Amino acid sequence: MEAAVPSRVALSASRLSNHHHHAVGGERYAIYRGRCPNPAIPMALAAAAAPGKGGGVLDRPIEKVTPGRQSEFDVRKSRKMTPPYRVLLHNDNYNRREYVVQVLMKVIPGMTVDNAVNIMQEAHVNGLSVVIICSQSEAEDHCTSLRGNGLRSSIEPASGGC
Repeated sequence: MEAAVPSRVALSASRLSNHHHHAVGGERYAIYRGRCPNPAIPMALAAAAAPGKGGGVLDRPIEKVTPGRQSEFDVRKSRKMTPPYRVLLHNDNYNRREYVVQVLMKVIPGMTVDNAVNIMQEAHVNGLSVVIICSQSEAEDHCTSLRGNGLRSSIEPASGGC
């Protein structure tokens, strides 16, 4: 069995275990006397020689992901790969302007009062306003939430980028 260490030297575990009689200060698997400039090397050697401890290859820790949840890397990657969608707010003659602003701030994360007022005003004057540009699944969620609060909204693919 061979073990990889940071210095990129392949070591045989059988050779390492034969040198355990060179222990310094009670270290059972030390094969080296004196100070080592890189403390990772003796640790890697000890891990390679330790019986019953598996292999001696030091790997990066594995990112634990809760079942049903994506890692941050996967989330960022999917955001980059999915085409962007616009959430559109349609003007209606039923809801008061203050209510529209309140719903926008409640439904859209990070929505400020100023942005909500501007979106509401644009929809009132032009009949339509872009609320947010995001992934398709997020756009569908926002649209459903806006509709659930009595506002008219729709989504459409966004040309260009986010």
